Amino acid sequence: MKNLNDVQSYWHDVADDQSLDDLPYIVETNARGQLILRPRSNRHSVRQAAIMALLERHTATGRSYSEFALATPEGVKVPDVVWMSPERLTEMNATGDPSTLAPEICVEVLSPGNTPDEIADKRALYRSIGAEEVWIVTDNGQIRFYRDAEIDRSELVPECPERIQAKPK
Repeated sequence: MKNLNDVQSYWHDVADDQSLDDLPYIVETNARGQLILRPRSNRHSVRQAAIMALLERHTATGRSYSEFALATPEGVKVPDVVWMSPERLTEMNATGDPSTLAPEICVEVLSPGNTPDEIADKRALYRSIGAEEVWIVTDNGQIRFYRDAEIDRSELVPECPERIQAKPK
């Protein structure tokens, strides 16, 4: 699937499939149009919430969202957390649903099933559709920041700590 209109069209069919409504998984697609189902643990959800709270605390404008579908040349991918300015949201909405333009920040929270190659591919895909930064949250809570290559700190959220403390309250 290289054509983003085809990716969006197929995603609409997937999203309309009521048999998938009650699955306890995040649904993505790959370049061959196959469904990829990813289970979520409570620990993963806690880390997502911690990243969203961090973004809300350290950004003056914009919003963070969890599990936001993006059409890429390799199918629909669903970053765990995204952050976007109001201007970017307007631009994204104009591209359709799922958006073919990425938010400024896409975050992946690593799960035991993620492979290094998969995460590297997702980083490249998010950047190819406009993400300015991709953040990867490791199993120990470290946040790794990427543009074209890894950077020491986020340039969009410079006050962002390098680690999250993700413990349920």
